[in-house]
Amino acid sequence: MILFIFLSCSDSIDDIQSRDGLPDQESWGVKIILSDNGIMRAKVKSGHLEKYNEKAFILLDSGVTVDFFDNSEVHTSMLISKKAEINQNSNDMVAKDNVIAISDSGIKLFSQELLWNSKEEKLHTKKDVMITTLEKDTLYGIGFESDADLKNWKIISPSGVTNREIE
Repeated sequence: MILFIFLSCSDSIDDIQSRDGLPDQESWGVKIILSDNGIMRAKVKSGHLEKYNEKAFILLDSGVTVDFFDNSEVHTSMLISKKAEINQNSNDMVAKDNVIAISDSGIKLFSQELLWNSKEEKLHTKKDVMITTLEKDTLYGIGFESDADLKNWKIISPSGVTNREIE
């Protein structure tokens, strides 16, 4: 009888799967507030979150929305992507797959990847970008840098079309 119990236990121990590669925590319907000295700077929402403690890494998927705020906690812009990765040590984020950044002033940025440096509060990418403005300009390029509210931006290697008349 005792031999049967030990054999049963050893079989069940062999059946336990390794946690390698699996998240340490998972959450659904996630809302995260990022602040600086008590002032809300960004609000992150996602349908699903996976947290990996050893890698200090968070994966957001199932749709990601980030709302950015200025020093007075006034909304300035929004970022939407299919997924994002957050470095827990720096709070830097990489938004991936069909990334759209929209400023409250009407500028829209489209790319496949956009990085947010949380310390500098800057957006940037080395990937292809397309920007549309309220003036009906459409600009293309490779590489992009901006503040989080998309007021001060530049395309590193630009090309584009405008409907403005030459004076």
